[in-house]
Amino acid sequence: MRRLLLLPVVILIAACGTLLSSQLDSLYGPADPTRFDVPMAPSADLSYLQTIQPILNQRCVVCHACYDAPCQLKTTSWDGLARGANKTTVYDASRLLAADPSRLYIDAQKPSEWRQRAFFPVLNEHMSTPEANRAVGLIHRMLVLKQQHPWPSEESKNNTLDISADRVNMCPADFEMAAYERKQPLAGMPFGLPGLSAEEHRKMTAWLEQGAPYEGQPALPTSVITRVKLWENFLNGDSLKEQLFARYAYEHLFLAHLYFGEDKQRHYFKLVRSATPPGQPIKIISTARPVDDPKISRVYYRLTEERETIVAKTHMPYRLDAKRMARWRSLFFEVPYQVDKLPGYSEETAANPFATFAQLPVGARYRFMLDEAEFTIMGFIKGPVCRGQVALNVIQDQFWVTFLAPSDSYDKDVDALLQQSAELARLPTGSRTTGLLAPWLAYGKLENEYLKARSALLAKSIKKPADVSLNLIWDGDGNNDNAALTVFRHFDNASVVKGFVGDTPKTAWVIGYPLLERIHYLLVANYDVYGNVGHQLASRLYMDYLRAEGESTFLMLLPKAQRITTRDDWYRGDSQSVREQVYGGPASTLDVDSGIRYVSDNPKKELLELMRKRLAPVISTTLDWTKQTPAALQAPLKSLAASKGIALQWLPETALLVVETPDGKARSYSLMRNTAHASVSHLLGERKELVPAEDTLTLTPGINFSYPNAFYRVSAAELPAMVSALQGLRSENDYAAFSKRWAVRRDNQDFWTFSDTLHKRYFTEQALEAGILDYNRLEFR
Repeated sequence: MRRLLLLPVVILIAACGTLLSSQLDSLYGPADPTRFDVPMAPSADLSYLQTIQPILNQRCVVCHACYDAPCQLKTTSWDGLARGANKTTVYDASRLLAADPSRLYIDAQKPSEWRQRAFFPVLNEHMSTPEANRAVGLIHRMLVLKQQHPWPSEESKNNTLDISADRVNMCPADFEMAAYERKQPLAGMPFGLPGLSAEEHRKMTAWLEQGAPYEGQPALPTSVITRVKLWENFLNGDSLKEQLFARYAYEHLFLAHLYFGEDKQRHYFKLVRSATPPGQPIKIISTARPVDDPKISRVYYRLTEERETIVAKTHMPYRLDAKRMARWRSLFFEVPYQVDKLPGYSEETAANPFATFAQLPVGARYRFMLDEAEFTIMGFIKGPVCRGQVALNVIQDQFWVTFLAPSDSYDKDVDALLQQSAELARLPTGSRTTGLLAPWLAYGKLENEYLKARSALLAKSIKKPADVSLNLIWDGDGNNDNAALTVFRHFDNASVVKGFVGDTPKTAWVIGYPLLERIHYLLVANYDVYGNVGHQLASRLYMDYLRAEGESTFLMLLPKAQRITTRDDWYRGDSQSVREQVYGGPASTLDVDSGIRYVSDNPKKELLELMRKRLAPVISTTLDWTKQTPAALQAPLKSLAASKGIALQWLPETALLVVETPDGKARSYSLMRNTAHASVSHLLGERKELVPAEDTLTLTPGINFSYPNAFYRVSAAELPAMVSALQGLRSENDYAAFSKRWAVRRDNQDFWTFSDTLHKRYFTEQALEAGILDYNRLEFR
């Protein structure tokens, strides 16, 4: 009955839309979806790349980039603007049916093709006149709306705009814009932030009036083209061994921003599958995931230039140079083994990388991932699963990561384990999983059987306490700073950095090859952001098992008498079965005490410090703020870094602190609140697991996350007062007063000046990892 009552409304809306659309046609001629299929060249005095894209980067890309761009509008390139917007949300944890992928440059190429996929234009596609380009183009109307209705002052009672992170996006199409302007006058662009300056607005308007011209990408330097050819030839050898290695490399590097060590301008490239060989134009094979069937007899692996602005939340730089090529040759080509047949692309194959790549040496695969372990872990931090509270509540807010030392004996043991139980280690896959409970129970049974085999193998190789030593931990071969990592969770996003950063954490992971490979294939290679709720939940629930494996290996290094006590502290209130899972499952047979000599009454903390000492020759200290801070700031920052307890619950998860010093310089610091949990084994009800009295704060120099929740600005002289105020927070009102005094909020008239200076310092001081930050998570309180 309700649907029948709503039917006339739907018909009326459709009729109004048709009427308004016909009015636009009568005024400006019919829309031509192919108008931007071939961009118009700009006049001699106007360059899109030099004039317009920098404005977009500074004012628009901070919200409109990647999968979580509002309305799927990407302002990271001209092609993103020409593609337009879409009302469908990519991140949708409740989707019953898998969605069709909508990846820029992959799933369609021309704007007219995107029009067939429910994308509507934000540039004028009617006749090209200055008047039409202003009146019809949604971008221009959004910019004008902001100029007419600027962000209200803090004292204004007219600030009714919803800027919460979980708000429903408003995505008005052409004929809906007039109603949007009436109902949401404060919702012009940039959304929830100050408007463009007069000069920026003038430049954008002039460009739009001319029909949004674009000169195209500049040609690559000859030296870079030479490097592309060199690497494409290397990755497309004809032997079965070369083809299998190339597939392995692609399935691990498809998210990377590849760059050549010799390229001082640092052009970035993406590794893609193509139907065409090197020397021919790239024809991308557009499957949902890199493991999916390409449906052609021969796949070629090609390097395509990254055409979008680099944003921090997806930036994963990976260096290609002569040393890298030599390393891969030594691992995969200069050792004796045979590849007799290439694996296929079935669902079973995608779910089981151990079977797929069984012919490649286990040791070579492990070292391939270990060499750039930060990048490997970063895959599930910045990859398709990177955003969402449900996706990330499987991990603690701060923990340290180390790796089992590779060796001939380790390779032999792992190879034996995988030959015996590769089928047991297969992963949930398929973007259209329809069941929930049944698959979960089935994979739980497989995991328990796998843990039995793993425990039995450990019992064979670890027979006495002397076998349980710090020598089990990879020392980076004496020169690799990927040996020690720290992972931070920031509610619905996360970050990973090199080194042991912050205070000794509650938990730590020790990862070996099978676990590292399974994490990658579960959350990166096999994960489909467009998949349905069954697929997303299966991936999240299975990650509980993988976290437990990493934690259980760390527990093995503790004194036998302390293992269960430590585990139970990590999983307070959980059932016996959940806690047994962490300890290697109910069938765990490892009963050997640790051979590490402990002298304190806190062996967990002592073990973490012993790991730090073992890895000292290679451990990265670039995020040790004490080494990069002038003496005058040491005392207040030391007090700030030591902040803990209930005061921190009022702080945002991530904040950027800018300290202005008397010498005229400014220094950026990242503040990360580590929210304590009684347990992270629960899919829902996270708030019930919070333990505010145990919250801690991590301080690092520079910018070490992608989604800042707040900006603070303070002079060196006022820093002690700010720290004291922070540590004295007891209510939301206290934080409001704190924010009013110290925060650079959304409504600050100097917001963009602050933002531009912050980004400039970021790209200067952290050139390799820097990208445009995302402001979708900026709070306003």
